[in-house]
Amino acid sequence: MSRYRKRVILAVAGGMVVAFMLIHLNFRPISVRVMEPVAQGALQVFGLGTVEARVLSKVGFKVNGLLRELKVDHADEVKAGQLLALMDSGEQESQVAKALANHEKAQANLNLAKASLKKSRTSLALKQQQSHRRQALKSKDVLAGEEAEVSLAAAQTAEAEVLLSEAEMAAAAATVKDAEAQLSLSRVVLSQHLLVAPYDAVIIGRHKEVGTIMQAGEPVFTLVDPCSVWVRAFVDEAKAGYIEVGQPVEVRLRSLPGKRFPGKVARIDLESDRVGEERRIYVTWGDCPRDFHLGEQAEVVINSGWLDKVVLVPEALVFERDGNSGQIWILEKGQLNRCQVVFGQSTLDGRLPVIQGVPEGAQVLSALPSGLRQGRKATVQSGGGL
Repeated sequence: MSRYRKRVILAVAGGMVVAFMLIHLNFRPISVRVMEPVAQGALQVFGLGTVEARVLSKVGFKVNGLLRELKVDHADEVKAGQLLALMDSGEQESQVAKALANHEKAQANLNLAKASLKKSRTSLALKQQQSHRRQALKSKDVLAGEEAEVSLAAAQTAEAEVLLSEAEMAAAAATVKDAEAQLSLSRVVLSQHLLVAPYDAVIIGRHKEVGTIMQAGEPVFTLVDPCSVWVRAFVDEAKAGYIEVGQPVEVRLRSLPGKRFPGKVARIDLESDRVGEERRIYVTWGDCPRDFHLGEQAEVVINSGWLDKVVLVPEALVFERDGNSGQIWILEKGQLNRCQVVFGQSTLDGRLPVIQGVPEGAQVLSALPSGLRQGRKATVQSGGGL
């Protein structure tokens, strides 16, 4: 046998051996790791926002004047109706005194009018009696007709005086009402020289000092109702649909990174941010938190529901993802296949729950070893479930 034929035979034999080895390697079952369904998986939505207050008021005087005294200061807790500040009120106190004097004068004039009316009515009654008697005597020709006519005229005059006294009393009564209204107005304006708390609050800002000339409406203090403190957070619109009012929330404040505060969803805005494509969520924590700082950054984790016996697939194991669908590798009846599935809301650690598409009895691969091929045989690696 020639040396050339030996080389050809050896080359063919070597190629057959290599081909057999490649076929064996490519078609022999490979060992894969699969996932076990999670007994119960939490659906959570993350949001980032700031601490705000639903009830925040900048309070000041309704009148102009000189700020005379401050009764409270920054960070003080105040009760509804508590005095916060005073404005110089000497001029207005004089106005009240003047209005009070006018009221007393009007009341005295009313009393005089009442007395005059009583006198006029008494005189009228007397003159009417005299006129009746004289008219009777005239009819019997005992009294001259002229005297009877004079008595009748006197009675009519007394009647007119009664009408005049009634009008004077009505005018005096109206003057008293006007004086009462002026007195009430003066007292109201005087009360506006006192600044009181409109509700139980914490003072978070003092804006003026004693001696300042104030204009009506200028704020002296900023008040916050501590029971209205909440977190205004922004969440992705794509996940906002799972959120409902009343769902439990975990609040994390930037100043206290190691603490977690339980809360709940208090409100969901009906209008989303058109630019950021986010929805505003308002979260309350605690009944009336006293230790708060408005504007502080806060994180919220909203528990929007639970999934029972669900497979959670890392996003890195998903192919050709389009919205809520994508492809994953599964092991079905000992063979590997790529399967189109539907996902639910992703978890905070980036895993996607498979809610539809995996055939019954199939298992989802938890890792992608080399040699994956559609239809290839595979076995589950012992102890490899996740």
